Amino acid sequence: MKLDELKKSKLYSEELGIDLAKGGREIFKWFIASFLFGKRISEKLAKRTYKTFEKYNLLDPKKMLDAGWDELVSVLDEGGYVRYDFSTATRLLEICEKLLKEYGSLENLHERAKDERDLERRLLEFKGIGPVTVNIFLRELRPFWKKANPDVLPKVKEYAKELGIDLDKFNRKEMEFVRLEAGLIRLRKTRDKKNLA
Repeated sequence: MKLDELKKSKLYSEELGIDLAKGGREIFKWFIASFLFGKRISEKLAKRTYKTFEKYNLLDPKKMLDAGWDELVSVLDEGGYVRYDFSTATRLLEICEKLLKEYGSLENLHERAKDERDLERRLLEFKGIGPVTVNIFLRELRPFWKKANPDVLPKVKEYAKELGIDLDKFNRKEMEFVRLEAGLIRLRKTRDKKNLA
């Protein structure tokens, strides 16, 4: 794939029909999708589970809390998230509760963060949110959130170097870079799958 094509890659959020430029509810939707992508399950399963939450209109912290544990487990099972359904339902409820209680919204969390590292630290304080999830969530928010600017994953840097792409020549806060990064992630995953076959 040529560099020009990579720079036009579809974002993972766009694949799910999430418009991050709109902010508000769309940011929370992407947060939940990132949480699902961050677990040790296939991308396909994470997408299907996200779509199941969408189907039941459970992509809002209050609605998730109102639905309760049993309903979240049921939605996760329907999405195919069976292996982690109990612990994931528990984590989602804890995340929604903490978010509403301490910040009210993800935008408020962003506003209160002093800088990029503080934003990442605050996100990591949520139980069940690790560095991978934070990276997934923030990398597509770079053009929209001033303090969203996570490091490029080492494997992505390595792969870009293999392809002769100098990532340092790009402004990480621009959409072109975010699309390039998404394209590199997809390409690397495809290559890794071929190598395993």
